[in-house]
Amino acid sequence: MTQSVDPLKQGIGSSARRMRRAMNLWPPLLFAGIRILQWDADFRRVKVRLAYRRLNTNYFHTQYGGSLFSMTDPFWSIMLHHALGRDYTVWDQRGEIEFVAPGRSAVTTEMAITQEVVDEIRAAAASGEKVLRWFESDIVDADGSVVARVRKQVYVRLKRSPGH
Repeated sequence: MTQSVDPLKQGIGSSARRMRRAMNLWPPLLFAGIRILQWDADFRRVKVRLAYRRLNTNYFHTQYGGSLFSMTDPFWSIMLHHALGRDYTVWDQRGEIEFVAPGRSAVTTEMAITQEVVDEIRAAAASGEKVLRWFESDIVDADGSVVARVRKQVYVRLKRSPGH
């Protein structure tokens, strides 16, 4: 029996390597056939794969839409949390998926946050106001054809200092 691991509560987030290993055992990803292939040491880029197997296909024998969306679910906010640091509150706010073509094989997606984006968000959040930022990633099959486009909106706010 696999032991349930919640990587965000276990303090595993101190290194991308440990976070990748723990999240690859985390039941919501593990049982969906989702695997983190790479996660850069600075948490700024991640590559994720969704296996093609009977348990995650739909009535039409194509990748289940919920699994496609789950491939991107926690990553933008985790990457941004690490890029900004503990002085910021970071949450997923909203998500959208556009199904472009049937997924009939394993698929992958890559997500990356540049320093320019981090600097823009810091500047926008400096006044203490909330910042809502959209991030996008394409989910592609082995030949690079787009299967789905996912958009995630992330909420960011500078934490208030004690006494304010």
